[in-house]
Parts: sequence; structure tokens; C-alpha cells
Amino acid sequence: MIDYKRLSAVEITKKIKHGDFTAQEITQEALNLVQTIGHDLNAFISICEDKALLQAETIDKKIKNDGSDNLSLAGVPIAIKDNICYRDYPTTCGSHILENFIPPYNATCVDKLINAGAIIIGKTNMDEFAMGSSSENSYFGAVKNPWGNNLVPGGSSGGSASAVAAGIVPIAFGSDTGGSIRQPASFCGVYGFKPTYGGISRYGLIAFGSSLDQIGPIARDIKDIALSYDVVSGYDKHDSTSANFNHPHYLKLLKTDKKFTIGLPKEFIAEGLDTGVQNIMENAINVLTGNGHTLVDISLPMADRLIAMYYIIASAEASSNLARFDGVKYGLRIGDDEALLDMYGDTRNAGFGQEVKRRIILGTYVLSSGYYDAYYKKASQVRELLRRDFEKAFEQVDLIISPTAPTAAFKMGEKIDDPLQMYLSDIYTVSANLTGIPAISVPFGNLPDGRPVGVQFMASKFNELTLLQIAQILKLLSD
Repeated sequence: MIDYKRLSAVEITKKIKHGDFTAQEITQEALNLVQTIGHDLNAFISICEDKALLQAETIDKKIKNDGSDNLSLAGVPIAIKDNICYRDYPTTCGSHILENFIPPYNATCVDKLINAGAIIIGKTNMDEFAMGSSSENSYFGAVKNPWGNNLVPGGSSGGSASAVAAGIVPIAFGSDTGGSIRQPASFCGVYGFKPTYGGISRYGLIAFGSSLDQIGPIARDIKDIALSYDVVSGYDKHDSTSANFNHPHYLKLLKTDKKFTIGLPKEFIAEGLDTGVQNIMENAINVLTGNGHTLVDISLPMADRLIAMYYIIASAEASSNLARFDGVKYGLRIGDDEALLDMYGDTRNAGFGQEVKRRIILGTYVLSSGYYDAYYKKASQVRELLRRDFEKAFEQVDLIISPTAPTAAFKMGEKIDDPLQMYLSDIYTVSANLTGIPAISVPFGNLPDGRPVGVQFMASKFNELTLLQIAQILKLLSD
């Protein structure tokens, strides 16, 4: 009997190569969970059963023929968010307008995963076009949190976080535009990692906010985060924003006896922060300082403008990016060709959900003549000031600590009719996207009612190793 749900990706690959079980057996275990637990949680939009079993068969043959040296993820079941293209299967972005869209190519990160031996078992549910903080905005229905069916899993990568927390897969990939990997990871009690902007190619990721979007992994084990980032990171000629950088072997360098200087922004301990979440973060600080790490009080003066700045910029970019979904080229079409403007309006009205329409309207407004200078241009200028704030802070510290989110997972329906309260869920995460720096949510403790809480760390650009090391240190100290 395979105790699949307890195994990490590192352990699965080791055991498959050792012959303890086959990739086909592990894949079937994962597919069974997708169809049972995954169905109950509504965590998946598509199940990639046929191709997954073929991939597993190929992996087993390579291992049998001793051709597995380069297969660092051999036989590991992985799920990908449904805004990441996977050939032969729908990529819907959780939207009616792309319900039947099947991309003719793979995202670069998907090709890299498959080349490393990973098995893609399904496409995970999400807030429509990644716009949301609760995964309640999907055309395919809300995702549930494994910690409680009445709780949201966070968003927009809620399906990926839910699938990992439930033990369906050891690793799932999501996208992070303003916290959409880290916030659901916190709500579901797992690790969520947003690399430096450009650290992973965005080729094949359907765009929301092009200057903010970043693909990243969610996992139950920090070693799996390091391993998967090793596999998918690096320059891609298909993505002009991907970065050409030399990165170390993160998994091999995970263990460290370094002592870090950690900054705590005074602006991040503010009204709206749940007392229980604050207590858990302070406990993490006490654990680290007790181990010899240094805490420094710092200031990020532009932090009080984060939400306004982010939602102006993100909505403006969304308005531009989503203009391509008009019923002409692909996806849903309502009406005929004789009344073109009516067809545009009817298609977009029927195809987009309420939250997506809200952001398109907001984005179009802030980009319009007479308002561009007052809103989008001003937000872009303040964004540069925020970037300088972080540069100055990282002259003093190695890391910045904060809560990942101001609360733990909230109840289904609690904030769906209050957009402002929903947007405030991202108050601690959006700064990493606005400045392009890497960040990670580390699970650390639970509230008295059992809901998990994550602590966020941010580092300077391309300093992912420090983030992974502090996560490993905190894990060892809390075990």
C-alpha cells in the first residue's frame, strides 16, 4: 500500500527510481484523489487522465532503461492552474468566455516540468482570469478549503492550494499577480512561492497584469519548492520579460547555518490585522531571534498607498489584456457577424463575470483621456517610490517579514459582496508584485479554531535562495 498523501515530491522521485513503486501506480493514486477529494473540493476544472497515464508509462520505461539521470521530478504528479496553457486540454481561466478554448501549445514551464519527468494530472480551478482573493469568482463554481468546507481557500490560485493541502498532489503551480499564490497558501497551510519577476517564463500564461504576473509553485514541503523552482526557472527566448540569470542549485543549498537580519516594517502592523495572525507572526519572530537572527524595525513610507496603487495598475493592465477576448478570434461568441459591435458587447457581457467586468471598467476609466495623468500615471510614479523604499530597506536587512494576509481563511460568502474588504486581503502581498521582488508564504501555526496562518518573507531581486533558506530554518525550528 502506497502512503501517497504523505510523500513529498523529493521522496516520490527517490522511491520510483529505487523501484519501491512505479510512476503509473503513483499517477493512478493521484487521479483517484482528483476524482474523489478533488471533486468534493471543486479544486479541478479539467482532469488530464489519458495523457498523465501515458506520461507515467514513458517515465517507467526510461527508469527501467536507466535513462532517468535528468528526471529530477520523475513520476511526480503535478497540477497546474487553469490559466497556464497545456496542449490538448482546455485552458479556461475559470471563465465562460474561454470555456472551450484548447491551446495548441504548452507553456514553457509545463514543457520544463514534463522534461523533468513530472506528470500533469489536471488543471486547477481559480478566480476568473485570476481576479479575486477567495476562488469564489470561477464560472465553474467556488473552490473549498480542505480545512473546512465553509471556508474559502484564498485566491486566485485556490484550486492549486486546495489540491496541495488535501494531499492530491505534492506540488501545484499557480500565478501570482498581487498575492494569488501566497495568500491561498497561507489560508490552506502550505508553502507558496512567488519568484522575482522574470524568474520563470510567462510564455503560455494567459495575461492579467503583464508587469505584475508571475508563475510559481505551491507545496507542502519547502524542499519541493526548491526542487520545482530549480526545474522551471531561467531565461526563455519566447518571453521578453524573462530574466537571464545564474541561479544556484537551490535544493542542495537549502540547509544553512547563516544568521539573517530581518526587517519588520512598522506600516505592516496596522488596523485590520487580526490579533491571532499578529500573535503567530510575533511568535515566528521570537523563534528566529531566539536562534540568533536579528530583527530590525524599518519603514516603507509608501506602504499606505499599496492597495490603491495596485488596483489602478492591475486593472489598467487587465483592461488592455482582456480586450482580445471579443468573440472574433477564439472562445465564446454571442450573435452573428452582421452586427459586429452588438456581437462584441453581447459576447463580453455573457462571457465575463461580475468581478472581471468591474476591473475592466475601472481599468478603462483610469486609462481614459482626462484621467490617465491623475490615476494611472500617478500610480506608476508612486510605484517607483515604493521600489526605492524597498531598495533602501534591503541596504539594511536581508529579509522583510510580514503577515501573508491580515486574516486566516474566512467563510464562503463573507466578503464576496464587499469588494473593498476582499481587496484588502492582498494588503501585505501586492508590494512584492509592484516591485518585482521574490516572496514566500511559510505555514506557521494555527488559530485556536484550527485555521492555518502563514508568515511572509520578502527578499531583494534574485535572492530566492535566502527566502528558501529562512523557510527551511523556520521549519526546522518549529518541528
